[in-house]
Amino acid sequence: MSQPKPDDADTRSGRDASGLPLRGPRSTKVGSSKAGTGRSLTRRQRLSRWDARFAPYVYISPFFVVFALVGLFPLVYTAWVSVHEWGLLSGKGEYVGLQNYREVWENPYFLKQTVNTLSIFVLSSGPQIVIAVVLAAMLDTHLRGRTFWRMSILLPYVVSPVAVAIIFGSLYGDKYGLINQALNTIGIDGIGWHTNRFASHVAIATMVNWRWTGFNTLIFLAAMQAVPRDLYESAEMDGASKVRQFLSVTLPMIKPTMIFVVITSTIGGLQIFAEPRLFDETTARNGGADRQFGTITMFIYDQGWQLRDLGRASATAWMLFLMILALALVNLMLVRRLGRLGGSK
Repeated sequence: MSQPKPDDADTRSGRDASGLPLRGPRSTKVGSSKAGTGRSLTRRQRLSRWDARFAPYVYISPFFVVFALVGLFPLVYTAWVSVHEWGLLSGKGEYVGLQNYREVWENPYFLKQTVNTLSIFVLSSGPQIVIAVVLAAMLDTHLRGRTFWRMSILLPYVVSPVAVAIIFGSLYGDKYGLINQALNTIGIDGIGWHTNRFASHVAIATMVNWRWTGFNTLIFLAAMQAVPRDLYESAEMDGASKVRQFLSVTLPMIKPTMIFVVITSTIGGLQIFAEPRLFDETTARNGGADRQFGTITMFIYDQGWQLRDLGRASATAWMLFLMILALALVNLMLVRRLGRLGGSK
């Protein structure tokens, strides 16, 4: 005889026609299967998982270790020294708080050398970036002997600062300099390149520009060569001239590189030390007889090594650090603002 079929109500209730519960397949727990899989991993598989998880951090750790040793630790330690009386020979003294900062701020030479630093920075960094961009654009064209010009433009960078000082010392000599000799030849009085405040800033800025323009030119050139050539072809088909292509295609595409160069030029320009010190002809070498071209870094050197007051030298270093940070942020915002204006046009 055939068995009666259960109706739909019994099936939905989980029982057969006789009222007994229907037997279904055994359920397996997901957690137990995962646990079994975890226990079945071999040692090599576990090592492979650890390698995939921690290897990237190990690869980048040398940079952070070196930065912590030579960058972060000196910065923190300088801040600690700046709030103490700390002599070069006597060592650590008592805690004085912000007294060192107040004494540095009230020093008339600090304000004067801060203005000198900003003046030399403006005269050097601005023209340097503009000239570097123009030279990079010229080297990015089909110029005859491009390799020769690209190599020769880097030669001033490899020249030592002492040699640069000797070269420009003969150019900007007050009595027997080549520039003053040329001015006297045409009936113009010579310029006091070492005594006149603004003239000395121009001379030092010229030294900085001569040495660093080629380096920044190669950075801009590398960025320009990475711009897709299809963009220039499309602009040329639309009737854009070379100048319009440079303004509308090249400059927007190299904006990240320009931000990098602006920030690095700001950092280097405010930390200038070798050029003004070697340009000085006085015995003290503090930036002229009246410190007319002395910089903040020369003031730090004077406080720390000549006056042997590491507390005030550290306070000045931290004030310079905050100034560099503020100006770098301002330059970053200006470059981004100019980039947005150029893109809207």
